[in-house]
Amino acid sequence: MNAGEIEKCIDDFGTDIYRFCLKLCADRMNAEDLYQQTFLKALETEWTLDWEKNPRALFFSLAYNLWKSDRRKQARRDMIAPCSNLDEKKEMVLYAKENIEEGYLQKELAENIRQIIDTLPDKFQVPLILFYLSDCSIEQIAMIIKKPPGTVKSRLFKGRNLIKKRLEDAGYER
Repeated sequence: MNAGEIEKCIDDFGTDIYRFCLKLCADRMNAEDLYQQTFLKALETEWTLDWEKNPRALFFSLAYNLWKSDRRKQARRDMIAPCSNLDEKKEMVLYAKENIEEGYLQKELAENIRQIIDTLPDKFQVPLILFYLSDCSIEQIAMIIKKPPGTVKSRLFKGRNLIKKRLEDAGYER
């Protein structure tokens, strides 16, 4: 790819890719690094971009594969010499509501759901993030994670059920 194509991709769907990176990493600095690595990797490759075959999914796939590779690398490093972060703040989504109490409850529910999603295995976590937060179709998710669409549907169903069960265990009503 050349720089002009990359620039057009950044303009067209760069915010979607950044949002996906942010949801995967749950940390702004790591998300920015992953975002930059994604477009740098695309620039380094000698692919020709076919605008008819949904290049957006290609960038989601690149970001996901780089994130997965980095997680493996970090797991190997943690086995050798574990280290921990002292500042573990997570980003929260604040919903603008007229009622302060309702806004607080929505904020708390969103944080609880985010914590539940963070504890899910990657095989459920990634499809949920792509489907609900990045608005990817099931076919696009299947291309990104290199699994059949039926598997993606199954993982979305099981992931939703796990979230529902954990929310009910935490005392949330339907």
